[in-house]
Amino acid sequence: MPVRFLISTLKAGVDPAEYEAWVIERDYAMVRTMPNYISYKVHRIRAPIQGAENSGWQYLERIEVKSLEQHDKDLVSEAGIALREELYGRYLDRAKNIYFAADEIEGGI
Repeated sequence: MPVRFLISTLKAGVDPAEYEAWVIERDYAMVRTMPNYISYKVHRIRAPIQGAENSGWQYLERIEVKSLEQHDKDLVSEAGIALREELYGRYLDRAKNIYFAADEIEGGI
C-alpha cells in the first residue's frame, strides 16, 4: 500500500501541546471516518535531525492509504478543505512542509 509522508513545522508562537490535542481530537477523528485510510500517525521529531539540524522540522506524519488518488480527492473534499484550513490557519507553517509518497519494499520486519 502507498504511504504519504509529511514533515512539518509549527507556526511561530503555536503551543505544541495545543497542536497535538488538535491532532488527536480533530485530525485523527476525521481520518477514522474515511475508508481509504489504513493507518495514520503523527510523530513528534526528536532533535537534532542529522543532516538537517537547522531545518526546524518538528513533526512527521505517516499516512498509509489504499489509493493515493483517493487521498488527493479526500484532501479537496469539503471536509478535507475545512480541516486543512484549521491546520494551516492555526498550526502549521505550510511553506516549510515537505511531502512525498513511498511504496514499501516487502519482506521487512
